Amino acid sequence: MIFRTALLAIATSTALICSQSFAQALTPVRIRGEITAVDAMTLTVRRQGGETVQIALKPDQAVGSVKKLMLADITPGSFIGTATKTTPDDKLIAMEILVFPEAARGSGEGHYPWDLAPGSMMTNANVDAVVAGVEGRVLKLSYKGGSKDVIVPEDVVVVTPAPASRADLLVGKRVFMIATGVSPNLSAGRITVEKDGVAPPM
Repeated sequence: MIFRTALLAIATSTALICSQSFAQALTPVRIRGEITAVDAMTLTVRRQGGETVQIALKPDQAVGSVKKLMLADITPGSFIGTATKTTPDDKLIAMEILVFPEAARGSGEGHYPWDLAPGSMMTNANVDAVVAGVEGRVLKLSYKGGSKDVIVPEDVVVVTPAPASRADLLVGKRVFMIATGVSPNLSAGRITVEKDGVAPPM
C-alpha cells in the first residue's frame, strides 16, 4: 500500500510538472532586439534589456519586414494595430501604428495589455473615423466588444507589412517576433526584421 501510494504521488507530481512545462512552452514571448549572430539553424538576439536569447530557425521560416506609411494613409475602413500609453486623465496616446493589409483584417482584434512600455496597451481595431484634435489626429476605433479613441501625435511611426527573406536576417539588424517555448528552445512563427532602414516599432 505504501509503495502504491508513493508511486501515485510521483505520478501526480510528474504530471503536474509536465503540464506546467507544457503551459510555459505555449506562453507567447515577445522578443525585440538586435541580431548578434545567425546561422542555418539559429538566430541569436540581444534583447532590449540586455539578455541574449536563441531562436530556432525552421527550414521554411517566415520572415517579413515593415515599410513606412504616412499618417494620411490611415483612413476610415483601415484595420490597424496600435500600441498606446495612457495619460493621467485616461487618454490613449499612440506610440506606433501598424496598418494591416486587407487579407489580415481581424488579426489580434481587441484591446489588451502590451509590453512596449510599462503600462502600455495594444488595440487592433477598425478605423471608424479620423478627426482633428487639439493634441493631434484622433482615430476612432471599434473592435468586437468595444471602442476606443486614440490620439496620434505627428511624430508617431506608421508602418505596414512588407516582404523580406532569410537573407535579410543579418547581424546588427533589429527584429520583433512572438516566440513560443522555453529558452534556449524558442521558436517563432514569423520574424519581422529591419529592412531599408525601417525597424519594426511594435
